[in-house]
Amino acid sequence: MKKRVVITGIGAITPLGNDISTTWEKIKSGVSGIAPIRKIDPEKFNVKVAGEVKGFEPDAYMDGKEAKRMGRFTQFAVAASKMAVEDANLQIGKTVDPERVGVWIGSGIGGLDEFEVQHKRYLDKGPKRVSPFIIPMLIPDLAAGRVSIELGAKGINNCSVTACASGANSIGDAFRVIQNGEVDVMIAGGTEAAITEMTVAGFSNMTALSTNPDPINASRPFDKNRDGFVIAEGSGILILEELDHAVARGAKIYGELIGYGATGDAYHITTPAPNGEGGQRAMKLALKDAGISPEQVDYINAHGTSTYYNDLFETNAIKGVFGEHAYNLSISSTKSMTGHLLGAAGAIEAIFSLLSMQDGVIPPTINYETPDPELDLDYVPNVAKPYNGTIVLSNSLGFGGHNATLIFKKLA
Repeated sequence: MKKRVVITGIGAITPLGNDISTTWEKIKSGVSGIAPIRKIDPEKFNVKVAGEVKGFEPDAYMDGKEAKRMGRFTQFAVAASKMAVEDANLQIGKTVDPERVGVWIGSGIGGLDEFEVQHKRYLDKGPKRVSPFIIPMLIPDLAAGRVSIELGAKGINNCSVTACASGANSIGDAFRVIQNGEVDVMIAGGTEAAITEMTVAGFSNMTALSTNPDPINASRPFDKNRDGFVIAEGSGILILEELDHAVARGAKIYGELIGYGATGDAYHITTPAPNGEGGQRAMKLALKDAGISPEQVDYINAHGTSTYYNDLFETNAIKGVFGEHAYNLSISSTKSMTGHLLGAAGAIEAIFSLLSMQDGVIPPTINYETPDPELDLDYVPNVAKPYNGTIVLSNSLGFGGHNATLIFKKLA
């Protein structure tokens, strides 16, 4: 019999704040974390805004010397993981067996920022001036590796690299590990710090990023005038725990993870399959895994990137799965406020999904001004609304045709 899995701790670093309480209060209030881009020279690009993390001091969360040997994406993951572990009151190595605690943290891009710095140093000063830490600062799995080292977690240690589905896949894959009884606890989520010249140039040249220079309304999911996503950075980490283990140690519980579905489009490297066919299958698999009917879902935290095809095909996918019930659902994209955290997006949005149930509020999709006739569902425009439901679904879709769906339930 599969084990039941609950969430007992959360931690986050986002463009809205360097902790989850600050971030969540702003999400509920419809406040945007998008601002003029600072990490790169905006004069070189037609992209002028981003969701950058502000005022982050790694020394507050880890040894300063060690922090300098980590990529920024790893620093975010370590900080968010330590917050989540503290939130869960998880005493690894004291009251919790370290061999029964695993780590699964995804990143879509890893340390590309550090690679760019070291590549320039290589060209300007030669190979002997390249940092000996460049490889561990670059490779995506080192976020999970470092978190394991910092926290003493000796169970399975892994990393899902599935573009913008990385965070959601990592949570879902960690869910399976606990369900199968391999460990009692997983530190799981996603992290990203890819606001770099090469990343922005690449996304811009494929016309994926918004060129709207106004940070107030550049990210506008489901709006007729959407023109691309706003790149962002940060990390979201959840503590997944086997239910009996959590109850035995008196842990607080945010909710239960009851369903996970993952599929591949087998269609195109960047464009979703027509009508979100792969996303439809991911949602159907998650519903089947959860043992619930579509009508039991109350709210969907959508992938909702603010690109033409994603918003259209995700809407079509929801209609394909939920039928007439799609018009009874509340659907919102919190990327309207955070921007798109790429490999960390699914993790931070999983946290928002849990907090929606806990606080009884559905976050808005801000900047929704001009309805698109092709998109006719309830996207919770501009203002949050009360929520008294018990089941939330969260979608994450990534380049390469990766689709991941997570379903959370409020415990009675």
